[in-house]
Amino acid sequence: MKCYHPAELRVVYALPLFGDLVQCGFPSPAQDYVEKTLDMNEWLIQHPSATYFVRAAGDSMIEGGISDGDLLVVDASLKADHGDIIIAAVDGEFTVKQLQLRPVLQLNPLNRAYRPIPILSEDALEVFGVVTFIVKATR
Repeated sequence: MKCYHPAELRVVYALPLFGDLVQCGFPSPAQDYVEKTLDMNEWLIQHPSATYFVRAAGDSMIEGGISDGDLLVVDASLKADHGDIIIAAVDGEFTVKQLQLRPVLQLNPLNRAYRPIPILSEDALEVFGVVTFIVKATR
């Protein structure tokens, strides 16, 4: 697994954040004003010293919105909870899966073509962080 850590930025780019919501259904005329500016570092990175980026590979999480090549923002300071998408190592192999704590401990792929990974011992699972955002290219 190749991890990318946030670099120390010399320039902060505050991008415009429009106040109106963008309709996913039937479009409505947008108003022409900016509500405020948004620093993507503040939005994506809550704990800079514990945050890293990793690229997803494969299609086992496509129903969770994670596609091959997506950039995952991972916060290692968060405690993983039932239903979280996590970065984990199982028997030394890194994976991104949805954590299931009950009724049994297992890692669930979010693609019906794959089977869950049962965790027979808590010692066999090492959590490296919770995926907080998915950054994907659309072009």
